[in-house]
Amino acid sequence: MVKFGYTIVYVDDVEKTLHFFNEAFNMKTRFLHDTGAYGELDTGETVLAFASHELGHGHFPDGYIQASSSEKPLGIEIALVTDDVRTIHNAAIVYGSTELKAPAVMPWGQTVSYVRTPSGILLELCSPMS
Repeated sequence: MVKFGYTIVYVDDVEKTLHFFNEAFNMKTRFLHDTGAYGELDTGETVLAFASHELGHGHFPDGYIQASSSEKPLGIEIALVTDDVRTIHNAAIVYGSTELKAPAVMPWGQTVSYVRTPSGILLELCSPMS
């Protein structure tokens, strides 16, 4: 059996990225390595983690596209589910995100918005599916 364990996003500053998620979404830091090169959020069973670009370049010596340096968001999003999309969307903006799409009710009844974090990560903020 294969189980989805975690997502790691390479960022400019792991500690600042964790701080953003702590402040904007009240998601607590679960772990931050002493070097500051790797950290995890307490997100439940599946882990959302961040690693430094230096660590990433050690794994991929030919490089990769950095979310923070890409003009457009990367073609992958992280979805955060909340009962209050508008409040969480506004908090993301207050803590430095760029609004890509204001909260809107979709034809299927779910409220969805999109922001790009200060680290360049594309976030979908959405209500639970009915």
